[in-house]
Amino acid sequence: MMKKQVPDWLNSSLWSTNPSPPPPPPADAPTHPDHSPVDRKPVVPVIQQTAIKPPEPVKVEERDPLRDSVSSDHQDEFENGAGSPSSNVEDVSKQAQLLQEISNKVISLSELRRLASQGIPDGAGVRSAVWKLLLGYLPSDRALWPSEVAKKRSQYKSFKDELLMNPSEIASKNGNSVSVDSEEARSESKGLLSRSEITHDEHPLSLGTTSAWNKFFQDTEIIEQIDRDVMRTHPDLHFFSGDSSFAKSNQEALRSILIIFAKLNPGIRYVQGMNEVLAPLYYVFKNDPVEENASSAEADTFFCFVELISGFRDNFCQQLDNSVVGIRSTITKLSQLLKEHDEELWRHLEVTTKVNPQFYAFRWITLLLTQEFNFADSLHIWDTLLSDPEGPQETLLRVCCAMLILVRRRLLAGDFTSNLKLLQNYPSSNISHMLYVANKLRSHPG
Repeated sequence: MMKKQVPDWLNSSLWSTNPSPPPPPPADAPTHPDHSPVDRKPVVPVIQQTAIKPPEPVKVEERDPLRDSVSSDHQDEFENGAGSPSSNVEDVSKQAQLLQEISNKVISLSELRRLASQGIPDGAGVRSAVWKLLLGYLPSDRALWPSEVAKKRSQYKSFKDELLMNPSEIASKNGNSVSVDSEEARSESKGLLSRSEITHDEHPLSLGTTSAWNKFFQDTEIIEQIDRDVMRTHPDLHFFSGDSSFAKSNQEALRSILIIFAKLNPGIRYVQGMNEVLAPLYYVFKNDPVEENASSAEADTFFCFVELISGFRDNFCQQLDNSVVGIRSTITKLSQLLKEHDEELWRHLEVTTKVNPQFYAFRWITLLLTQEFNFADSLHIWDTLLSDPEGPQETLLRVCCAMLILVRRRLLAGDFTSNLKLLQNYPSSNISHMLYVANKLRSHPG
């Protein structure tokens, strides 16, 4: 039987330029904590709406300096085609088209996806508005933006007020704790002070299943894990790391979002590595040039994070790992996709060298490739993931398959050790070409 070879279109001499800036060293792979079956997105209370300005298009600015600030130690050469990098003129043209589209009274999501699918130019705050539209945070009708944004930001404020306080603070706020003003204290100075009744469930040492304090202490372990992970988020970026008040405030925003998400979604709670998925959303929204939007980045990020995770929720549920929808099933789909498009490479990896795809693809998939490339390139990849009408997971699998095909020559020449090292430390890549190859896999069977 003839082995399937890599498609002819991949061998075109068109792909011949140098790779883009190298990525930072990858972080440790995420691990699952114990948790129960997945819950759907949280049901939120309807809060009275207040008027607020919607995000508005802004003038074209300089490219994001992040492109020049992220460094790496990886300088590996590898088999790589090179889609022609967009010139400044092309970037400005695409940016203008995106600004025009999101300025329409009713935005065409199909046209927006088409324009954003091959990357959104940096600067001008375009990516912030486009991602919010693609994730359903903003409706396609611009007239509805003020009320929708106001409602959701108010809802998030309510979540913070209710979920980030300990039980004594909540009781105090509700007027259930002891409250003695100075006049009462003086009048009773010769006798015993009055004390409020404390029920069994309200006592801090209560182990009752309905005890607010018992639930509070159970959450402590997860909160400590969140704290550790947030502190480790992108240590190479001053935006997230360092002793500046700005970095600290950004860390605190990530922490609050993750704690609220964990409490509202007890089926998933928090899985190590979610901080890496959250970071690109918060970075993009916090850098929105519209001050009103930047100041509300935490609330906007929360709802967009909920929507994004909902598309990958089964990958984060340990009890579904071995099911037809869990992470292992997703990794099997990647293996099948590679076999379909490049059976020779698939056979060498999984049969000859016995490189189990879980050894490298688990991190690729659960962290949405945020640890395999530099931060700026990750944003470019996410433009494509969020733009696909089929949903981000199918696109993610095609991108992962393209990553394997683009280093096929090195993989075919390697053994177990060298191939595993290569795939766990993926070399620098031309992102435009990689996304081009991934798109080809949609319509070109092996």
